[in-house]
Amino acid sequence: MIKFDASHAMLSEDINSYGKQVKEIHKMIHEKTGKGNDFLGWVDWINNYDKEEFDRILQVAKKVQDKAEVLLVCGIGGSYLGARAAIEMIQGLYPENKTEVIFIGNTFSSTYFKQVEKHIENKSVILNVISKSGTTTETAMAFRMLKQLMENKYGKEECKERIIATTDKARGTLKALADKEGYETFVIPDDIGGRYSVITPVGLLPMAIMGIDIHEVYRGLKAAYEDLNNDDLATNPAYQYAVCRRILQNMGKDAEMFVTYEPQMQMLGEWWKQLFGESEGKDGKGILPCSATFSTDLHSLGQFIQEGKKVLFETLVLVEKPLMDGLFPHDELNEDQMNYLTDKSLNWVNKMACEGTLEAHEVTGKVPNLIITIEDMKEYTFGYLCYFFFIACAMTCYMLDINPFNQPGVEVYKKNMFRLLGKPAK
Repeated sequence: MIKFDASHAMLSEDINSYGKQVKEIHKMIHEKTGKGNDFLGWVDWINNYDKEEFDRILQVAKKVQDKAEVLLVCGIGGSYLGARAAIEMIQGLYPENKTEVIFIGNTFSSTYFKQVEKHIENKSVILNVISKSGTTTETAMAFRMLKQLMENKYGKEECKERIIATTDKARGTLKALADKEGYETFVIPDDIGGRYSVITPVGLLPMAIMGIDIHEVYRGLKAAYEDLNNDDLATNPAYQYAVCRRILQNMGKDAEMFVTYEPQMQMLGEWWKQLFGESEGKDGKGILPCSATFSTDLHSLGQFIQEGKKVLFETLVLVEKPLMDGLFPHDELNEDQMNYLTDKSLNWVNKMACEGTLEAHEVTGKVPNLIITIEDMKEYTFGYLCYFFFIACAMTCYMLDINPFNQPGVEVYKKNMFRLLGKPAK
């Protein structure tokens, strides 16, 4: 399902020399004995998920599709990035859905909120608020304002059908409020952290509402679980990717650029950045994750990549089959001198740009490239790719002897912000 190619990475070490360490960490992951093991529920989630809740997601999604012109997904970090990455990757940036999806509760920007408020004022709205605690500030602020707006428009009784909470099973302010108000609720599992939660109701509900086949997502997830539950470094592409990251950092490459040639995969890069940034960036360790969309960003970042300081490597995610394609037209006058592309596939042009860039960056620029090739951008592939990155991330973090599943550094800005906002101490 996934092809991994390290032949353009100019590695200074043999990947297979890490085989023993990989076997030890693989056992630690699957036996759940490593640091942060309370959050390894994603490892075998595909075997343990709540089948009744999955069916209820499908039922609620159908009901929402019939009612909503706009789906508001209110959450931040893992509470929205995975769903947005999936929806855009699978459906493209301009899908022909009856329901429009808007992501909110992920910023303090007053302009953004007021423009969304204006945009939805004459539309039928469904709100999915996603927060384990219910107290994440960006999300809680947006939810309070949206809740009041919707109650003023529809009344509290109708809001029982229009507000859905994805939250903790038993605890937290959002769970208490949802129970009090009578909202439909879905569960964020205790043993799966936010950046791994796209495979839970956190990601599944927005996906299903937007018409994505979540059965296929799970079929891809199941296939990856079976394929990658394998401690043989020679045959496991996820572990090969994890080891290559460590080798490249040993070579002084402290930044990794996730590169796609498909604009609809830009948010996949944002999701990937959270997964690796929050998992790996601690204890003074880790690789800085960044992302780019080519060929667009070749006209900005391209100069630095080609000739700037040699601090980064690229992880290129290639797609064999685009969502759509077409042929370049002929023009009799040829005033733009573009007839050399007549009847060429637009996707072929994109691939040639990729090949030329890879050669320029590797051969001339001496920038290492890791290549991950996927077949398409459909549901099955998304599910497979999620597990690929999950297991690779756990492996590469444990190789650094860090806890992949906490994020203590994120709390520092919150403490400072609360002090400046005058939040009462508990």
